[in-house]
Amino acid sequence: MRIFANIINHKINTITPEELLRYANIFKISITESQASHIAKYLRGKQVNIFDDRERAVLIKEIARTAGVETAKEVNRLLLELMK
Repeated sequence: MRIFANIINHKINTITPEELLRYANIFKISITESQASHIAKYLRGKQVNIFDDRERAVLIKEIARTAGVETAKEVNRLLLELMK
């Protein structure tokens, strides 16, 4: 299980705006190119562990500031699904 957590965290911490937009489209999460760029830049500057509730909460708050509360809720839902 730990290896999957490392793979998922690595992908999140190295995601590009283009990849983020592609995943948003796949999972029907509405974000703009500007929002995707800001979120990806934020993630590249951090080593976020989405399996840690506190770190994930900080990430979701940043997404809420950038892309809005509804988008942040959808991203949180997606992250919780990934963790299962």
